[in-house]
Amino acid sequence: MAGMLLAAACAGCGGMAKTDNAEGVKLYQQGNYLGAVNSFQQALAKQPGNPDTFYNLGATYHQQAKLFGREADQQTAEQYYHLCLARNPSHEACQRALAVLLVEEKRNDEAVTQLNAWAQSQPTNPAPHIELARLAQEHGNVQEAENQLIDALAIDPNNTRALVALGSLRESAGDPAQALANYSRALAADPQQPAVAAKMASLQASQAAAYRTAALPPPPPPMPVAPLQAPLQAPPGNAGR
Repeated sequence: MAGMLLAAACAGCGGMAKTDNAEGVKLYQQGNYLGAVNSFQQALAKQPGNPDTFYNLGATYHQQAKLFGREADQQTAEQYYHLCLARNPSHEACQRALAVLLVEEKRNDEAVTQLNAWAQSQPTNPAPHIELARLAQEHGNVQEAENQLIDALAIDPNNTRALVALGSLRESAGDPAQALANYSRALAADPQQPAVAAKMASLQASQAAAYRTAALPPPPPPMPVAPLQAPLQAPPGNAGR
């Protein structure tokens, strides 16, 4: 599933809290997780209950849990994610991060339940379906992944994440024509996707090569081989002469 990105300082936060959040993000990016936690805690003290700050704290403890294998960090991360979602159920990064954490703990059913609840609470948001598709694909359920992406595109036909994910599924399934159609729609919606453009170019080159091979005339039939001539034999009655 998608990796974690810390939330930028929110526009509605107080000035000092915004500064602390920005400093925490910078420290996180430098690998100074203790310093990042301290900055986020300072931001929280100045702006209590801010969901972005709760998410940033959760993501920092989550990263520490991955690096150092500390169960306490994992538990703390989950607590902060829940605090974030209690205040902002629409926080997409936090919804995604909590699902990732649950999967990492082998709590796949809980992750699916959480994402389904998100989808039901926000029927006009394609993001829960995209995350459900990612989870289904990671567990080998390609058909369910495709269905979830189709549901996402029914909500937002130009959603680039869903289009690219569906294109990738269909490319893996050996359907290059449909994959190209999905990638093309994604690029039409957002041309600034070099990785998708590269995928399209590669598929188009493969299809062109296959077409050229198919268009070649068949090789000529092999020339018939003359039978070997039987060895000469002496005429009858001449033996011993």
